[in-house]
Amino acid sequence: MNQRIIHAAALACAALLLSACGGMSVNLWPFGGTSEYDKSRVPAGATAYQCDGGKRLLVRYLDNGAAAWVILPEREFRLDKAASASGKRYINGSTTLDTDAGGATLRDGDALAYDNCKTAAG
Repeated sequence: MNQRIIHAAALACAALLLSACGGMSVNLWPFGGTSEYDKSRVPAGATAYQCDGGKRLLVRYLDNGAAAWVILPEREFRLDKAASASGKRYINGSTTLDTDAGGATLRDGDALAYDNCKTAAG
């Protein structure tokens, strides 16, 4: 009879512990905030650009400017520096980022995705 009580108590404790796990959330976003990242924050080392249409572009320059890591709300990707007549150009085959004197333009294929971007504060 004592073993039945012990088994019942163990089952009750296990059920209680498992029910507590259901409300647990894990934040895997590397820049802090909630699971949907805080769009007002700029990751360490990144430059924020405010663009036409209320769009925001974040760029982290890598390897002393040899590459750029572009951070958009829906995706992130790397672009490598390419030769450019004026300013700096970064490409990956389908996407091009042109920067000059505090401004930037991002083309995704033939589409102008982010235009008239100006450096923004944090």
